[in-house]
Amino acid sequence: MLRDSRVRALSVLYVLCVTPRQEISAWRPPVAGVVEVFHAHFTEHAYPMHVHDAWTLLIVDDGAVRYDLDRYERGTPSDTVSLLPPQIPHNGSPATPHGFRKRVVYLDTTQLDESLIGPAVDGPDLADPVLRRRVGQLHTTLANRGDEFEAESRLAFIGERLRTHLRPGPALGSASPDRDIARSLRDLLDERLLEGITLEEAARLVHAHPTHLVRAFSGAFGIAPHQYVMSRRVDLARRLLLDGQPAGEVATAVGFYDQSHLTRHFKRVVGITPGRYARTGTIR
Repeated sequence: MLRDSRVRALSVLYVLCVTPRQEISAWRPPVAGVVEVFHAHFTEHAYPMHVHDAWTLLIVDDGAVRYDLDRYERGTPSDTVSLLPPQIPHNGSPATPHGFRKRVVYLDTTQLDESLIGPAVDGPDLADPVLRRRVGQLHTTLANRGDEFEAESRLAFIGERLRTHLRPGPALGSASPDRDIARSLRDLLDERLLEGITLEEAARLVHAHPTHLVRAFSGAFGIAPHQYVMSRRVDLARRLLLDGQPAGEVATAVGFYDQSHLTRHFKRVVGITPGRYARTGTIR
């Protein structure tokens, strides 16, 4: 009987050793233009030929992926951003023995229109360190519920840079900041501080393109619009906390998604958690 137990244990160990390792997480954030976020670690899994009805914005954090797109073999080293267009068949498999770790954002055609499919097929892999960094920052933001306005801002700049690669035009950053637009946006953000506003709606109300709106505001005030909103909300939270209100109630009262959302931004701005901050007022 003891021998049988050892055999079963060895069999389980063998299965664990030979089973290909994979880790997957996927979610749909409430951000306009984002269809899905997909993170995965594969060691042996190979995708067959398939298509998506959305743009596939892909970065690889470890290893590399080889894939076929429109009958041409491609690859994704870790320093590139790959943009696979909708409705174009492609596959994918590990290009290294230890597999690959990737992060993907699927974008609908409101972000990139169909006229860019051809250029994306011709050159899907973009060696652009700035774009690579921005896509990584977008993934970090998308993982935090309540930071949708920041995600929309980051996505707007990513879309602009992708369009510049696929459809060359004026150099990035050539437009000068418009202080009137910046002031109008600041007034709007102050007016909608508690309930919040999407970047698309703000751009429509101020009559400016989303990326120009963010750039004008940042140039005029030295802070991004989403950072301005969060810092104003933190400022309001400080007063309510010192008045003795519980952190959970304060969070929703000043426009944060929940208490953890408040804590993350409060600690970033003030240097301590809301609870500790409130206790300093109690001590005094």
